Amino acid sequence: MAPSIAFQSQIYRPLPEMERADSIVDRISKAITLGMLRVGERLPTEADLSEKFGVAAATLRDALAELRDQGIVETRRGRNGGTFIVKQPTTSPDEMRVHLASVSIADIRDFGDEHVAVAAETVRLACERAEPHEVERLLELGRALVFTDTPEGRAQADSRFHIELAVTAQSPRLTSAEIRLQAESVQLLWAPLAHGFDSEQAAAEHLALVRAVSEDRPDDAQRLMRLHVRRAVHHLIDTKLALEYSAAMPSDDLDE
Repeated sequence: MAPSIAFQSQIYRPLPEMERADSIVDRISKAITLGMLRVGERLPTEADLSEKFGVAAATLRDALAELRDQGIVETRRGRNGGTFIVKQPTTSPDEMRVHLASVSIADIRDFGDEHVAVAAETVRLACERAEPHEVERLLELGRALVFTDTPEGRAQADSRFHIELAVTAQSPRLTSAEIRLQAESVQLLWAPLAHGFDSEQAAAEHLALVRAVSEDRPDDAQRLMRLHVRRAVHHLIDTKLALEYSAAMPSDDLDE
């Protein structure tokens, strides 16, 4: 199912004046990581991208050249040519461990407070504004978690559901905030760093949220969303503590 125009507009929105090629690289890379763009997908033409991002053609070409150098896209010539996504950017487990070590539990809780506020208001608006075809799309995305068995695939399925829910709420600001929050957390949430995150429970929670939206039950939807986000935040805290405990244990104790 092709992404909606509103969904695509979150990827190809104009850049602030100070942002240039590096920001385009970052925007497209994050969109791939979050499942908003997929491997095998063709990007819009250079002229379209320049217009959408609000940058000069030379700036856009510099960004595409950097993405090619990183092996993320390739440009093919000919009638069916264009620039295609060929690789998903990845963050190594070691980089994730370093990041978790660098943030405090208070930081993670603060992140959770923001995410609860954004996601709860998002789902309330979705209850008011979702069209039947959008609910069907959310159902499809909600089930996606059970059909993938890789951390990267689960992270993409999870983030795609939450971002699409924000699009359904018809609030570009909340959608932008949800994308930022997903980019901060979703890979850490699903990475096998300590204890695995329960994909079946997460999928069940997604589907419960969709039912609440389809039946226009905003109070239930907000309650479910708060529990859903807080469970993810608790998992991140538990992962941080488990990694710290493991690092503090003498190697002889770990071998026993």
